[in-house]
Amino acid sequence: MHVLCVIDHPEPGSFSHQIAARFAEGLARASHSHEVADLHAEGFDPRWTAADAAVFRGAAVPGDVAAEQERIDRADALALIFPLFWYGMPAMTKGWFDRVWSFGWAYDQVDDPGASLQRPRRALMLIPAGGRPEDWHPKGVDKDIARIWRDGMLGLFGMGTADIRLLTGAAVEPEARRDAILTEAFEAGRAF
Repeated sequence: MHVLCVIDHPEPGSFSHQIAARFAEGLARASHSHEVADLHAEGFDPRWTAADAAVFRGAAVPGDVAAEQERIDRADALALIFPLFWYGMPAMTKGWFDRVWSFGWAYDQVDDPGASLQRPRRALMLIPAGGRPEDWHPKGVDKDIARIWRDGMLGLFGMGTADIRLLTGAAVEPEARRDAILTEAFEAGRAF
């Protein structure tokens, strides 16, 4: 299987990058190929512009978006790694979805609002979050976030069975918790 790993964090030494590296090691152990889309390192522009809006009226997809779509076309599965910001994804990841998963390529809300134009793919989100597990899980916040992203976005793009993992305790727990998260990332890649 060929996996596109999308990473969103501006610092190459970040914990998010460490998670992505361990996940890639797990993929390699399972003999899967992968490529990395490091949105910050590559200078992806997340701003939805008039050129992007014109795609709704039949205009050509901007070149940078077309290049991202080609990467997705090559992939059998997607893995997205980004920190949780205010119960949501960072602006770079949100902009990547807004621009890349465009009308006419990813979906057609006019002719078939509930259907994806993409072939079904596996998807995994590894999302480090700073709060302790007991701050998230009993309240169901992790399930709410997963439902919104799975039903309101990924499902429309052919990834309705996405595995969305909120990796809690990434910032406030002792080093042992970070080690456990990195092990979980490796195992997620190996079992993918």
